[in-house]
Amino acid sequence: MINAAYLHIPFCEHICHYCDFNKVFLKGQPVDEYLDALNKEMILTVKQFPSKQIDTIFVGGGTPTSLNEQQLYRFCENINQNLPKSENYEFTFEANPGDLTREKLKILKDAGVNRISLGVQTFNNELLKKIGRVHQAKDVFQSVANAKEVGFENISIDLIFSLPTQTITDLKETLTEAFSLDITHYSAYSLIIEPKTVFYNLLKKGKLPTPGEDTEAVMYELMMEEMDKHGFKQYEISNFSIPGYESRHNLTYWNNDHYYGFGAGAHSYVNGVRRSNLGPLKKYIDQINNGNLPVLDEHPVSFAEQMEEEMFLGLRKTEGVSISKFTSKFGKNPFELFRKELEDLINKKWLEINDEYIFLTKEGRFLGNEVFQSFLGVV
Repeated sequence: MINAAYLHIPFCEHICHYCDFNKVFLKGQPVDEYLDALNKEMILTVKQFPSKQIDTIFVGGGTPTSLNEQQLYRFCENINQNLPKSENYEFTFEANPGDLTREKLKILKDAGVNRISLGVQTFNNELLKKIGRVHQAKDVFQSVANAKEVGFENISIDLIFSLPTQTITDLKETLTEAFSLDITHYSAYSLIIEPKTVFYNLLKKGKLPTPGEDTEAVMYELMMEEMDKHGFKQYEISNFSIPGYESRHNLTYWNNDHYYGFGAGAHSYVNGVRRSNLGPLKKYIDQINNGNLPVLDEHPVSFAEQMEEEMFLGLRKTEGVSISKFTSKFGKNPFELFRKELEDLINKKWLEINDEYIFLTKEGRFLGNEVFQSFLGVV
């Protein structure tokens, strides 16, 4: 059953130094052609893999709000025509502070968008410049005020810690500013330096002064403590919300459920097959204009892989993996399959178990990747 859809808008007005997502500079790009192709991809896909209703839609990028008002309106119309939304749906749009005008917000609200996710990263203006962001802290406050004025109640912001030259004091100040926004959700990620980014090239030349692993761990602990203190429950390794405002779309991924992925470079998981789309815009557009789905790669997920994925994706959630749901889904108890791995991780105090769930300890959250790797290639 497919209840979720991700749509990718690859255009940006600037490229951040840490970003390795599929994106291109907006200027001179075939934006209207791309939106036409995206519409055709939705039509082709839904015809081939129908869904009765979609519970969550997430539009990411790139910068979806780099589209002009006419493009934004048309894009939202296409989504609403092609994807039948459930009664209690969640519809998220990513945006950059600074390019989120009241007019664009009104178009989104009128189209049924009910959740905004802002890429803030830090409230330190010097750090924003260093990481290649063009907005300033004041733009965040303005964008949030505009969104509330238009009627958005569900607003999330992304933060990044362990940035080059960032100190614990910087992070404390950023959190103070973040909590003053009176919003419902925060995502907080440590900086990961990916190949093909400006930061990666600087790191190779020894010109990227990062805080280091010990400081990063202190920052993560500070993040968890402050979020809890302010009433934001950690429901996943990097995500915190007021209860009831968890990202239902992202829970689709962590619950290992099926979802559509539309757009250049997008990923999907449909009927037991993981697919990735062509990334280059011209190839993506040409393939669709020839009447084909723009698939670059597809991988049928074996039964064994599904069980492993259920473990390492589910363990990202604070509640962990439900033993009864796992057994019901796969006809096997996780202890039959992963006894040695589970016992080892429990002995290390990285995992705990109660009657219903297998879940990470606080210490385990710091070592999530090591825990997740324990389940790969086991079954």
